[in-house]
Amino acid sequence: MSRAALLVLADGRFPAGGHAHSGGAEAAVKAGRISGAASLEEFCLGRLHTTGLVSAALAAAAALGVDPVALDSAADARTPSPALRGAARRLGRQLMRAARAAWPSAELDALAGEFPKGAHQPVVLGVTARGAGLGPEDAAYCSVYESVSGPATATVRLLSLDPFDATAVLARLAPELDRVAHQAAEAARRVVVDGVDALPVRGAPLLEISAEAHAAWAVRLFAS
Repeated sequence: MSRAALLVLADGRFPAGGHAHSGGAEAAVKAGRISGAASLEEFCLGRLHTTGLVSAALAAAAALGVDPVALDSAADARTPSPALRGAARRLGRQLMRAARAAWPSAELDALAGEFPKGAHQPVVLGVTARGAGLGPEDAAYCSVYESVSGPATATVRLLSLDPFDATAVLARLAPELDRVAHQAAEAARRVVVDGVDALPVRGAPLLEISAEAHAAWAVRLFAS
């Protein structure tokens, strides 16, 4: 295992397309739910324990070698919003391109063939981690960090929030990231035994509703 590969995969400069997505932050800023560092932290905490946990468990399960087609169907079932499903698949397609260049593998090739328009991003992330020699905890950590770093970075642009304040939010959330990553890895191990129904089901209705409204905006800075 090359732990350094995790740094490459989690690096915000890895060309996986995440910079174009705000993780729901753009809609939350417009609605007044994010107005500064304190409300950003609350938003990220809620996202982490709902969609963040689900995504991390999917990624960890894929890293363990669980059937990615079954995981993709499970991701669809846990993503009611068509806008969010579309965003997840676009991100998955972009991540696939970068992953196949960085860590070519037969499993990535097979997944790309199965989903030419893109599999759900957490599933691709887990298969990528597996191809890079990483384990389920690594995939989970990468996923949970993405779930909060995206909104934090976007809020710097959307609100001109001080980058130091945004980074401090991520630092304060570190113990929660640990907790959720461990929960996700444990859930993934249960999936190996019990199937995809063992994946967590944590909904975030306001994120889903906001995503549908955001997709209809005529002018927006971020794709989602």
